[in-house]
Amino acid sequence: MTDLIDELRWRGLVSQTTDEDALRAALADGPITYYAGFDPTAPSLHHGHLVQLILLRHLQLAGHRPIALVGGATGLIGDPRQSGERVLNTSDVVADWADRLRAQIEPFLDFESPNAARMVNNLDWTGGLTAIDLLRDIGKHFRMGTMLAKDTVARRLASEEGISFTEFSYQLLQGNDYLELNRRYGVTLQTGGSDQWGNLLSGVELIRKSEARGVHAWTTPLITKADGTKFGKTEGGAVWLAPDMMSPYAFYQYWVNASDADAVRWLRTFTFRSREEIEAIETETAERPQARAAQRTLAADVTTLVHGAAATAAVEAASAALFGRGELQDLDPATLDAAVAELPSVTLVPGETTLVEALVGAGLVKGRNEARRAVSEGGAYLNNVKQDDGERAIGTDDLLGGRHVLLRRGRRNLAVGTVAGS
Repeated sequence: MTDLIDELRWRGLVSQTTDEDALRAALADGPITYYAGFDPTAPSLHHGHLVQLILLRHLQLAGHRPIALVGGATGLIGDPRQSGERVLNTSDVVADWADRLRAQIEPFLDFESPNAARMVNNLDWTGGLTAIDLLRDIGKHFRMGTMLAKDTVARRLASEEGISFTEFSYQLLQGNDYLELNRRYGVTLQTGGSDQWGNLLSGVELIRKSEARGVHAWTTPLITKADGTKFGKTEGGAVWLAPDMMSPYAFYQYWVNASDADAVRWLRTFTFRSREEIEAIETETAERPQARAAQRTLAADVTTLVHGAAATAAVEAASAALFGRGELQDLDPATLDAAVAELPSVTLVPGETTLVEALVGAGLVKGRNEARRAVSEGGAYLNNVKQDDGERAIGTDDLLGGRHVLLRRGRRNLAVGTVAGS
């Protein structure tokens, strides 16, 4: 049987750990109780948090007991960023975002099994903590030299904006979270992203000094693309998990548009397929890259994991329908809106705008003569139906979802016409 750490390292889920031999032994002797924290500094989790959720799930599937911590207290402070002070949100905003994050986390974990997950909020034990308690009971175990040497803190201190005491104190609060969870639930492992290594070690050291117990930390690598650029919609842009911040359609499209090298690698990290399945998909992708087996599998699996099977089915139906392999009329309005959101567009007036005008306005042709030629040659489509009359007005009966029509020239040149004001 493959060692758990070896398996998760193969999946790209291991960057650093404290005393790996001791951690292997603890996992083998388990079950252990472990946790990861998620701060509500935005109304949604993103791709970086998804890595942690997947690691939590892998460890639970291996028989260990997860705790997901939503940082109702630490979210009021915010972990120091590489540059620039965070804007502090109000307590009401943070509480609302904390509820949103809880709802996003819950589907990833099993709360009913013998090794059932637990959800906690660090505001429960931090909210009543006085400044004197923090300084006497927690602060006395921290050394300024160690705190100042942390990479983000050192970078901020060397910058023009510096770092406030508020953000500087974050590591005390996160260390205290680990201590509280160790005392309350016997937590002996904290996981996080590689940028959190210093904060995780703060908790490890606090427990060693205050409780004389050894505990563990585990970080996952920063996910990058094969070309070394940041993972995201754009350079540095987040792939949000909340459907109201990134539609399931846009989410699916991000994954399906991955390069071959990225898709094969991300299958290991972001799906729960076996090594044998992934290796078979890798072989198929190398032999028949045009089939895009890795991308299609990756997109379907991750979208189902985050948004559910029904959302994935709707997205796949929309993707097929855009290119004439399904019924556009069957798409629900929200999925249709998301599917056409990134297409070139033109504004329509039903009953007045002609097909020729729509083709020109959407940029599918350079002028009216070219539009008429496309129609006469059988290369112009409205809602995937070939058109033979370029001067026909687009009417209300043509509208999909009451507001759109799909315009196409040739096989793959798409645009959308949308009713003015809708």
